[in-house]
Amino acid sequence: MDGINHAMFPKVTFVNGAVAETNFHLYKFLKIKDAPSEIEVKFVDSEEAPTGLGEPALPPIAAALANAIFAATGKRLRKLPFAEQLG
Repeated sequence: MDGINHAMFPKVTFVNGAVAETNFHLYKFLKIKDAPSEIEVKFVDSEEAPTGLGEPALPPIAAALANAIFAATGKRLRKLPFAEQLG
């Protein structure tokens, strides 16, 4: 869910050198109602680095989401956050 959120929404803006999103009420997050009802996760056993099951999965989510959006809409998304390009 965190990976989907990072691909879709986060944007930090600066005004006069200061961050405009001063707290979480100004920083958009994925809401549970907008989350997929199911997410399929597969783990691949490996002795290769990196190990663990947490953060290594985060970066490829954006590419997988972009490919899913392309498959559904025919629109290629090449810049984060995706929500700005989807309107």
